[in-house]
Amino acid sequence: MTEGSKNMKRLENNFEHLLFSSRWLMAPVYFGLVLAMVVLLVKFGKEVWGLFAHIMTATGGELIIGVLSLVDIALIMNLLIIIMFSGYENFVSKMDDLHNHQDRPEWMGHIGFSDLKIKLIGSIVAISGIELLKAFMNVDNLSDRHLAWMVGIHITFLCSGVLYALMDRLGGKAH
Repeated sequence: MTEGSKNMKRLENNFEHLLFSSRWLMAPVYFGLVLAMVVLLVKFGKEVWGLFAHIMTATGGELIIGVLSLVDIALIMNLLIIIMFSGYENFVSKMDDLHNHQDRPEWMGHIGFSDLKIKLIGSIVAISGIELLKAFMNVDNLSDRHLAWMVGIHITFLCSGVLYALMDRLGGKAH
């Protein structure tokens, strides 16, 4: 091997190590999602407080909308956990020290990028469905146009999710 080819190989190896190390640039993003969960927790607390503050004066529909808002926040927080754990393990580093932890979720380490995308679109459809249900519970205060847009957006998410799952399944059979 000539000196020039050795230098090129060394340069190539250094570049590949730099690329591989760049995955750590995602770590602050996952930490940002932890901070987003803190914000959502504060919002959840505010919603619970508001629900209890008006428990005697609220109608059944208002209570249901309040509870659906809590479910909505819980779904988003669950989704963030899935994204943080699986994204970190798939793209940054394995959480080896936590393998034997008694509280480690069973799915951790088993959700691939494709599974993550399916869970993401499924969560978006569920969140959209909850928002649509909240709108239907409050139908007297919304215009027909607003409701039509919400239904259209939900159907778009639903069809996108079904088509994505179908493409994912067909792609899996090809492998």
